[in-house]
Amino acid sequence: MTDQLIETFEDGIATLTMNRPEARNALTGELLAALSAAAPRLALDPQVRAVVITGAGGAFCAGGDVKGFVADKGATGEGPTFDQRVNSLRNGMEFSRWLHEMPKPTLAVIPGAAAGAGLSIALACDFRIAADDAKMTTAFSKIGASGDYGGSYFLTKLVGPAKARELYFTADVISGAEAARLGVVNRAVPAADLAAEAAALARRLADLPTVAIGYMKKNLAVAEHGSLSETMDSEAIHMVRTMATEDHKAASLAFVEKRPPVFRGR
Repeated sequence: MTDQLIETFEDGIATLTMNRPEARNALTGELLAALSAAAPRLALDPQVRAVVITGAGGAFCAGGDVKGFVADKGATGEGPTFDQRVNSLRNGMEFSRWLHEMPKPTLAVIPGAAAGAGLSIALACDFRIAADDAKMTTAFSKIGASGDYGGSYFLTKLVGPAKARELYFTADVISGAEAARLGVVNRAVPAADLAAEAAALARRLADLPTVAIGYMKKNLAVAEHGSLSETMDSEAIHMVRTMATEDHKAASLAFVEKRPPVFRGR
């Protein structure tokens, strides 16, 4: 347990709040370990219908703890080898993959700064809602680094390779409103409205047919990289599986009876 991550759960919605407001929620080893432990647990918990990630104190996440990087560089004695450092970073980056691939919707709520790995984590989610004055930047070129946590992949998918290169090379800071225009976030709203809008969106996501959403995510992942035939194969398998769920049967009856469906996530 750590006080650097606050985890709450209410009515099907699990919320992870990065809690280092004095450092704009910059990522430490302790915080990353807590996030990495939480993601697979929430992904596999049938009571969790949606996962929200946000930051405390008006920021989302300023990325890696650069002060920690500097302190580490100045440490004496033998440190980890190159391969050990690569493996450690790669293992930590699995958190982004869990956010992207877990079989339930994920939502990043961005009240303020999202930079570097913090932006990458937000991009890994299915949905992003931001304050229109939130500041976002890839940031990596500012510290002579190349980027991590899947940001290169996610940003290229969202805005295309040319714009992704621009945003990575220049590390330009964009507002939440500009991010919405570019497609980096799904929606930008006035800061005063963010909490209410985010809560409403999280509620809507949690009320969806969770099993079907999980299979939709699988289909869309195949569609990103596979052929039409491979995508149709995936759709056929998952369509038959979802048509056997309680949610499908109950929703079909609700459709016939001309009333709204209520999904239970099973």
